[in-house]
Amino acid sequence: MPTFTSPIFSAYSGLTPVAVLDILIVAFLIYQFLMTVRGRRAAHILVGILTVLGIYVVSSFLGLELMRSAMATLAPYVPFTLIVLFQSEIRRMLARLGGRRWLSVGGRLQKREFTEELVLALVQLQQQKVGALVVVERDIGLRSFIESGVLMEAFLSRDLLLTVFHPGSAMHDGAVIVQGEKIAAAACFLPLTVQPALARHLGTRHRAAIGVTEETDCLSLIVSEETGRISVAAFGEIETDVSQERLEQRITEHLIQRTSNGPVREVRWSDSQMEREARDAGTD
Repeated sequence: MPTFTSPIFSAYSGLTPVAVLDILIVAFLIYQFLMTVRGRRAAHILVGILTVLGIYVVSSFLGLELMRSAMATLAPYVPFTLIVLFQSEIRRMLARLGGRRWLSVGGRLQKREFTEELVLALVQLQQQKVGALVVVERDIGLRSFIESGVLMEAFLSRDLLLTVFHPGSAMHDGAVIVQGEKIAAAACFLPLTVQPALARHLGTRHRAAIGVTEETDCLSLIVSEETGRISVAAFGEIETDVSQERLEQRITEHLIQRTSNGPVREVRWSDSQMEREARDAGTD
């Protein structure tokens, strides 16, 4: 005798393993896109598009033919509009998917002494309140940014970093890019983040550090010239005022332990951090 559960079982009868896999893949891609646009101006654009879609559904339901016709006329141009409006977010999402480590292949800084050299150099710059910006390459290449600076191809060392960022040095204001165990270039130009909330509260050095992590999967390490605080940026997010232990942990997690422990936690920029950095960062 049929029961009230029969429609439920009939609805799931066509749910094959392939269909489940298909649903999971689409859900994963949608999740990645939402995580990419979260907290950025593209999120407001997405809300506007959903609002227009809601207006079309309501007009069709209520029989508002003029409104429905106007929306239907604009519909063929929606895909091109989405590509233009979300080109940076789509590029960032694809870069994150392509740069994800699916198999354990090790980190870029395999030897602990190179990580220690980098940490000790930043800590000494912090104590001297000397501004610095170090970008550590991961899977996505930074050649275009390297070519904008002064090529070095020198082994990473604390003394070399201190020399590059010395206030009297001609390469002090640019960014140092690290590839593997070497400093590839110094005095490099980086793109600035276009996130409105961050642009209002951060100086050029911090905005450049965030901007390059929006384009690639690199790790940016910043020393504030005004406050001496060390900040770490990754995946378009920034964590400020980190300790030496936390700095070493972030480098290790980002470059070595990502494959074994899952994706690195992306630290969100909180309002309290914004206000604190806005008071102290100045034009750094």
